[in-house]
Amino acid sequence: MDQSIISITDKALDQIKVINHSENPDGTKGLRLAVTGGGCSGFSYKIEFSDKKDKDNVLDFNGIKVLVDPKSVIYLKGIVLDFKDGLNGKGFVFDNPNAKNTCGCGESFSI
Repeated sequence: MDQSIISITDKALDQIKVINHSENPDGTKGLRLAVTGGGCSGFSYKIEFSDKKDKDNVLDFNGIKVLVDPKSVIYLKGIVLDFKDGLNGKGFVFDNPNAKNTCGCGESFSI
């Protein structure tokens, strides 16, 4: 899988490393980015640490393995994963250029 299909900002990568250290101390799991049906706009983003599955695409971002299943690739192409903090911070935020509509919370979208 082409590394340029998904981008992760430095701020998000720093936060992923912190969480990875506490939730995945042995480093055996990867960070799964996926899209599932549901949410108020039709599709929802999923982000979690999980084991690699047979057909997963594996990307490496400075030592962090990012796993994307084949079905999610078409919905995640071109996304930027960022991390927002501060007074109005939301945590991880997906900036998806393919999304035609997003819900108010930014956690679901439609194409």
